[in-house]
Amino acid sequence: MPHCVIEHSKNLDSELILPLVYSGALNSNLFDPSGSDIKVRAITYDSYLTGKNKSDFIHVTLKILSGRNNEKKQMLSRSVLEQLEKIGLEKCSITIEVVDIDRDSYAKMVT
Repeated sequence: MPHCVIEHSKNLDSELILPLVYSGALNSNLFDPSGSDIKVRAITYDSYLTGKNKSDFIHVTLKILSGRNNEKKQMLSRSVLEQLEKIGLEKCSITIEVVDIDRDSYAKMVT
């Protein structure tokens, strides 16, 4: 855990964004220190609207198992945001969302 899903505009480079989100999740110290349980993937959007003027965006959804308090969730989102700020993008909206995964209904299989 976590599952980090990055959605971003087509003008941005996924290969630049992926390791930054990974680092932000790892730096939060909420997950295994080896980082082996952090999963990061990106979805690039060709078609999107961002108000009247089309501009670049990054939205990261961090899906984590339920049970962490709001302080830890806020720290996680800040940690990821700090990493993404390193890109130095201009006229780009960067948003982070932490979403609980219900522990009782979550299933996992590794083959």
